[in-house]
Amino acid sequence: MPDTSTGSIASPSRRSVLAATAGLTGALALGGTAHAAPHDDRRLRALIDRMTLPEKVGQLFVMRVYGHSATAPDQADIDANLKEIGVRTAADLLAKYRVGGIIYFTWAHNTRDPHQIAGLSNGIQKASLAQPRGLPVLISTDQEHGIVCRVGEPATLFPGAMAVGAGGSRSDARALGRLAGQELRALGIRQNYSPVADVNVNPANPVIGVRSFGSEPDAVAGLVAAEVAGYQHARQVAATAKHFPGHGDTAVDSHTGFPVITHTREQWEKLDAPPFRAAIRAGIDSIMTAHLMVPALDDSGDPATLSHPILTGILREELGYDGVVVTDSLGMEGVRTKYGDDRVPVLALKAGVDQLLNPPNLDVAWNAVLKAVQDGELTEARLDESILRILRLKAKLGLFDDPYVSQSGVDDSVGTPAHLRAADRIAERTTTLLVNEGSLLPLSRRSHRKVLVVGADPASPSGTTGPPTGVLAAALTELGFTATALSTGTAPSAATIARAVEAAREADAVVVGTYNVTAGSAQKTLVEQLLATGRPVVAVAVRNPYDVAHLPGVRAFVAAYSWTDVELRAAARVIAGRVAPRGSLPVPVQRADDPAQVLFPVGHGLSYRRG
Repeated sequence: MPDTSTGSIASPSRRSVLAATAGLTGALALGGTAHAAPHDDRRLRALIDRMTLPEKVGQLFVMRVYGHSATAPDQADIDANLKEIGVRTAADLLAKYRVGGIIYFTWAHNTRDPHQIAGLSNGIQKASLAQPRGLPVLISTDQEHGIVCRVGEPATLFPGAMAVGAGGSRSDARALGRLAGQELRALGIRQNYSPVADVNVNPANPVIGVRSFGSEPDAVAGLVAAEVAGYQHARQVAATAKHFPGHGDTAVDSHTGFPVITHTREQWEKLDAPPFRAAIRAGIDSIMTAHLMVPALDDSGDPATLSHPILTGILREELGYDGVVVTDSLGMEGVRTKYGDDRVPVLALKAGVDQLLNPPNLDVAWNAVLKAVQDGELTEARLDESILRILRLKAKLGLFDDPYVSQSGVDDSVGTPAHLRAADRIAERTTTLLVNEGSLLPLSRRSHRKVLVVGADPASPSGTTGPPTGVLAAALTELGFTATALSTGTAPSAATIARAVEAAREADAVVVGTYNVTAGSAQKTLVEQLLATGRPVVAVAVRNPYDVAHLPGVRAFVAAYSWTDVELRAAARVIAGRVAPRGSLPVPVQRADDPAQVLFPVGHGLSYRRG
């Protein structure tokens, strides 16, 4: 077979695929069949019976690995792999630990461009299938869209969850999942850690926020189910509802701390459970756990990831879910505060988990599970239960039939004009106009031709788009304005503010991008001083819509919900009047001076249409 582990990929022939999977198909060839049909447990159990104990342990892990190639990564990535994992390459990782899954990250240099990603996926599959009793790998990533994306342009980037919530269209959510799923499948990524099923009822939530569809459980449930149906259309990608039992009401980030959810059991049933129930009814393939404590569901002090009452008692037995359960990253602080890294994977399996995601030290975690079986704390039969679920999913996705992707498939599916147009159309239905005093918007090209765009320029979620001020200025210029960009950042200095104010005096109107404004934020000072110039000021919240509560003097306020290009371009079209704003708030906005009072309720959203 040609080397498919680099960015230049060739399409493996049917003969070469069969040759690479000879050991696998031989193990599965019962009754004259050369591959595993979905949910054919007899064949899958036969495969499990042939596995050694170390191979079984490896199948439970989903691990990161540095590099753009499975066999020939850059030296810096080899060094990082040696330091963190003790192997040089993805191929070496698979040979040593026989992991069942690999997760892609931008920062691990896995996702440079579509053809490289596809080549990496092929190289990983080839390396795994070359092992004795080799199995296809379930390759995953976090492609939520909006503010969390691992695969950037030229792949299609869609609006994020809260934007989709503002659009309120289940049809759009389904289309997003279907089209994004086609692109992921073409890249060899077959498990997506999306959609977020958390109901964001806490405006101070530092980790979920706009990653959630909104604050209304039923609305979130409908959009989660629709997106799941889209992703899993034609068994193209396994969707993953996260973070069970619900991460929407916390002021602590589980990456850095240990959140505690104080909902009663009744509140959990009403607020947090509906989206997960809907996902299960929609046939969700995998569910991700949360590293947080819910005393009303389990008062042991353990995080949900390690809780038998939550994962087995509620998720498996009460909700009837028998798909794959994957942990959130085991490197996060929320799961490491009570137990050591050697105990966490063992306790997760005892709680009911199937896949152990991204442990901080794979060798420690892998050997801890192996030792737990050898010592009798875990039975081999318990491992077999999880492995069967994982293999069922791989079979359902067709990975036993053909785990490879092709160059032509990338060209036919990734970032196509049709997909890009669909993303633009969806985004146009999400942009939300919260304030429009004196009908300032849409801006007139005659009276407001010269536009200054200032504000925050957070790094692009995908690493390939932005900066936001530049994107907005370019989009407005294309729409007939003369727009210039001046980045002022999330914490502008007095000198930066003065420079922006001076530039504003030369403009007909100012567009300012805001990013998580607080009462004492320098961004608020910037906006106030821009307003003092007398120039019309339009604010665009490029993340949380709650910014509007801190900027009462702004005559026009638009919520874009993210700073990716697709949402910013849609906001520009709304500002210019090319399209009317159609989004409505999927979360309430409280008053800044009295959070007990609602400034804008769920459903609020203005338009340009009369009547």
